[in-house]
Amino acid sequence: MTALALVLAALLAAACVVYVARPFLREPEAADDRLDEPGELERRRLALEEERDRALAALKQLEFDHRTGAVSDEDYRALVGSLRRQAADALRALELRAAETAETTEGTVVARS
Repeated sequence: MTALALVLAALLAAACVVYVARPFLREPEAADDRLDEPGELERRRLALEEERDRALAALKQLEFDHRTGAVSDEDYRALVGSLRRQAADALRALELRAAETAETTEGTVVARS
């Protein structure tokens, strides 16, 4: 009796594992793997984010080089302003785009109500 109960419990556990794992064992459909081509607004947002990331990375590298003595104080002062301006411009453009998107979304929600 105990052996039969153990066998039934093992079969039930195996069936549960197979049932739960089934979605992970299937191959994805080819249509699900493709990404949509980004639109013009999405491409512009990505370009702005890349510009921001490049400016911040350059600023970080400049500050590191200045702290380690690889860049003199005069060179640091000459370069840091333009890098900060580039980063600030990119951040402002991203914030403006986010605000425009939020206003458009709010307008769509209000129009639907």
